[in-house]
Amino acid sequence: MRIILNLILFLCTAWAYIGCFHDENGWRLQRGLGVLRFFTVQSNLLCGFASLAILISLPVKGEIPHWIWLWKYIGTAAVTVTLNTVLIFLGPAAGYKRLLSGRDLYLHLIGPLLAIVSFCFCERIYPLSFPLALTGLLPVILYGALYFYKVMLCSGEKRWEDFYGYNRNGKWPISCVAMLIGGALVCTALWGLYRL
Repeated sequence: MRIILNLILFLCTAWAYIGCFHDENGWRLQRGLGVLRFFTVQSNLLCGFASLAILISLPVKGEIPHWIWLWKYIGTAAVTVTLNTVLIFLGPAAGYKRLLSGRDLYLHLIGPLLAIVSFCFCERIYPLSFPLALTGLLPVILYGALYFYKVMLCSGEKRWEDFYGYNRNGKWPISCVAMLIGGALVCTALWGLYRL
């Protein structure tokens, strides 16, 4: 089951990301590279490549090295943040139909759920202490810093539009605290689920 789930995670993530290079005008490199600014894409790629690392390590080493296991956990936490952000914050504002259709159905819902099942039930190899579980906050912190820099501090072509709406009405401090609390709750939930 571990191999099957990780294979599905990697192949479906690769399919979803490769599809981002194509639109009604054909295949465009710039479009595929442009979607890398979204946390959704970054978190799914992080988790997908962790699944690939597991698939490679099993036949080579016969087991999953601790650092790859931790990588998979951090990737799982990241896609779980994506799932909750869509369900709680973005869905009501942008509409669930748009966010849960096509490739986004996998990136926003199916992929994260598969990652949770895979890590919490099929990869119980090492102990997951609560302090170690908080390493799942790293993607949120790093992406948050990048988003703040690109939206608030950059100018001209390097600037990102506030596509997540975190600075709507100048409320970025509230959004920042909410994402950190939400990320910590995700880590706590995964920690509890892993220990069941």
